[in-house]
Amino acid sequence: MEIHQLEILRELGELGSVKAVAETLMVTPSAVSQQLSLLQRNVEVPLTRKEGRNLVLTEAGQVLADAGAAVVSAMADARSAIGAYHGSPGGPVTVSGFHSAGQALFAPLARMLDAPGQPTVQLSDEDVAQQDFPALTARYDLVIAHRMDHSPRWPADRVAVIPLAHEPLDVALPADHRLAGQDTLAASDVVGEAWVTSHTGYSPADVLSAVAAVSSKELNIVHRINDYSTVAALVAAGGVVGLLPRHTARPVLNPDIVLRPLEGISTRRRIDILARPENLKRRSVTLVCEALQAIMTGLVEQGPTKSQ
Repeated sequence: MEIHQLEILRELGELGSVKAVAETLMVTPSAVSQQLSLLQRNVEVPLTRKEGRNLVLTEAGQVLADAGAAVVSAMADARSAIGAYHGSPGGPVTVSGFHSAGQALFAPLARMLDAPGQPTVQLSDEDVAQQDFPALTARYDLVIAHRMDHSPRWPADRVAVIPLAHEPLDVALPADHRLAGQDTLAASDVVGEAWVTSHTGYSPADVLSAVAAVSSKELNIVHRINDYSTVAALVAAGGVVGLLPRHTARPVLNPDIVLRPLEGISTRRRIDILARPENLKRRSVTLVCEALQAIMTGLVEQGPTKSQ
């Protein structure tokens, strides 16, 4: 029993002939008759009877038509409700972000949306290996993810991708380091340093693997830490150098650290918002996307920090 079949039965009760129903619904009379036949197969009592040249409803048919009208009305209410839900700027939006994105974006996002009628964001930190970000879209409306330029693209058949930034990872040095006076650095400049870097599978570790490959030397990795605030603190204390993202690490930088671009190696990562396509049909979700894009654009346009 289909909704459109109940609609046809209802129209037959109102209009009194298959021809009139077909004209109203802009279909052929044979299509109307076929749907009525399919509906009749699911009901044990006759729904229609011949009256002269017209086909009219039996008492059972009228009862079903009346019930069908209630179903059609309820469906219309449901469509209206979901339309209002999709079009409403308010409502909760769940957002996950890896650590450095959270440090840079979450507080400005909360401030920007702290007003009546704005979406209510529910924030979580999820710092996973690059290949695991798409799966997070099953738990969150929006997932802020990152991947290196040379890594596999996001699965576009499963998730929508909204670009946020194309961010370099720079070498973080103590301000009094012998290399701090240089404008740029090469792999040969830093390959012999003691390093703090991320665990394998994360962006900084990928860049350092490239440094080792270009230099044909084994690196001295002293610490494996994913949290950039801890990395920044260790670099500032002296004894190690690290890699920090140029824009999103801004909240953890201090005058004891300088950032220098690393040339000759691909160091850029793509920061994207991943979402299931159906979630982007909600106005509240698109508003949060637009806010994140505005905040990230502001970070990039600020240019180098004073510590650089």
